[in-house]
Amino acid sequence: MSANEWWRCDATELARRVRQGEVTADELAAAARARIAALNPTLNAVVSLAADDPPTLDGPFGGVPFLAKDVLAVPGMPATMGSRLFAGNVPGAHVPYTSRLAESGLRCLGKTATSELGLLGSTETALAGVTRNPWGAEWSAAGSSGGSAAAVAAGLVPIAHANDGGGSIRLPAALAGLFGFKPSAGASAPASAVDNDFLRLVSEGCVSRSVRDTDAYLAATAAEPRSSVGPGRLGPLRIGVYTSSALGEEASPEGRAAVEEAAALCASLGHRVEWVEAPRIRGETAANAFFVVAGSSVRGLMELMTPMLGRPPGPAELEPFTLALVAWAWELGPEALGEARRALDVQGADLRAFLDGVDVALCPTWGGPRPALGLLAPHLPLDVLMARTRSLAGFTAGHNPAGAPSMSVPMGWTPDGLPVGCQLAAAPGRDTMLMRLAYQLEEAAPWAHRWPPDQFGENTNG
Repeated sequence: MSANEWWRCDATELARRVRQGEVTADELAAAARARIAALNPTLNAVVSLAADDPPTLDGPFGGVPFLAKDVLAVPGMPATMGSRLFAGNVPGAHVPYTSRLAESGLRCLGKTATSELGLLGSTETALAGVTRNPWGAEWSAAGSSGGSAAAVAAGLVPIAHANDGGGSIRLPAALAGLFGFKPSAGASAPASAVDNDFLRLVSEGCVSRSVRDTDAYLAATAAEPRSSVGPGRLGPLRIGVYTSSALGEEASPEGRAAVEEAAALCASLGHRVEWVEAPRIRGETAANAFFVVAGSSVRGLMELMTPMLGRPPGPAELEPFTLALVAWAWELGPEALGEARRALDVQGADLRAFLDGVDVALCPTWGGPRPALGLLAPHLPLDVLMARTRSLAGFTAGHNPAGAPSMSVPMGWTPDGLPVGCQLAAAPGRDTMLMRLAYQLEEAAPWAHRWPPDQFGENTNG
């Protein structure tokens, strides 16, 4: 296999080729670094590169090139969380999650861009600049895992770490034509030594080009060691379909068309597909609660960093949106955080009740029009960014307080070839069933042959 071919393979196939001696881990790493050097100046998906440490050849992904989102504390590598506040932060010890990654054999070559502290749904930061979507330089790669999605979509690596507090795996996957699976709450090994309300909403995972890669990755990083799910027999599922978001906003025409196409495919596979009323979630109340929790959690980080700086962090360390969000949450008063927690609990219970009434829920992955760069730039006014974030994440955010598994599958494509993700979700703990449905959909309507246009590298759509 030549250096010009490796990036067409998924991680599972590359690991097999390393085991069979068809290619070495060092050859793969060198080819990946060369591709990063060629394409990253345009994409700006990778924000730091690691030292050339010896590979681990054990585990399901022995010797496979990999990138970690820059919120993950990988020992010996910068962990800035997309913020100037943490520039120069280099963790020295593993957390359980990074230990599992090391044991899986993935070779971490560097870190990918994220929005500041994972707050915004587009990866545009004062620290690292703008991350571009390989499907079009004018489009956002979403956030906060936009760097990981852009890197995998462009073939810099076959798989990359991502995490999700309100859609940050699923939204970037949808906009980059990738598979993104948010597991049930608590399914993954702990990924942080810090605990706060915001982090309790976050699930760890990855973005990849194949279901089997994500399946094996989630097994390798699970809280309790387990095997991959693998394809399996599925009885007819009751699939409830809707296209109205938690805010009551109807999907864009391309989002509705993708869902209709996905619903027809599910019906052809023998599932019982029914259009249902969208889940009754108090959308704006729940969204504001998310912002209160986020602002309060960031305030805690600011207080932690104040003694180190000798002053409270300010505009030299944090973006305008972050500072405005913290101030807004603080001005709501001491009761606001408790009220926000209760609102998220209600939202989670409402969505769980809805999911208990179907086997799978099918809807668009994102709300509103396809996001262009600048739509969620962190220098915009707070009220504008909050409103646009509520709209973009109107289909995804509720699954986090519900603790429910959900996935974005690249099942829709616009007439001009842009990816449109469809979200499928299930009740908490039904991850295995949902993953098996993903395998079934991938077999019925493959997407791995679809690549971005050649302004970011070789055109592979021929």
